[in-house]
Amino acid sequence: MWKPLFLFFFLFNTSLFFSQEKKQNLALGFSYGIGNEIKNTDYTYTNRYFKGQFYYTFKTTSTFQFEVLLQPEINFATHQLLNLYFVTPHEPDYEAKREAFTKLKDIREYVLNVGLVVRKPITDRFSLYALLSVGPMITDTETERLSKGFAFSDVFGLGFSYKTNKFTLDLRPNIRHTSNAGLQNSNAGFNTYNIEAGVVFPL
Repeated sequence: MWKPLFLFFFLFNTSLFFSQEKKQNLALGFSYGIGNEIKNTDYTYTNRYFKGQFYYTFKTTSTFQFEVLLQPEINFATHQLLNLYFVTPHEPDYEAKREAFTKLKDIREYVLNVGLVVRKPITDRFSLYALLSVGPMITDTETERLSKGFAFSDVFGLGFSYKTNKFTLDLRPNIRHTSNAGLQNSNAGFNTYNIEAGVVFPL
């Protein structure tokens, strides 16, 4: 229940921020990332993704900078069930499901994450930050771990930014969890570690 409430809160506040604030507090970016499942013996999962990034700086102190980040994303993933006993005999048509789910699958995920960035400037050009984001996701393929359709994407990342005269370079290792909060039958979800690189332009 907390994920929809968290998402509503951030979407509402983001709309206010972007509609009211001065242009120098806004930035637009793009990034590309790759990742893999956090190692296990049940399945494989690899992903690559493209993100748009819309930043709004809503507070700056002598120590930190606070930003809201809106991130539309498309994720291209591959997945294969390795442990066929993950599908248990009490499930209807479990043998057919085992056969279907153990095949290698291509998955598309469409995500809109909203996040909070807490940034610590180190020099005039270099900064470190932490990111926490959550958002709705649509997945186009049913798997044994996640039903097709609506789900959520949660991300925690630690990033590094370097500002040039015209743009900012960004590097962000992160961990992502996807699940549907129990709204559909399959909800084990996926856990991945990722790294993404991007460029950000002030508006």
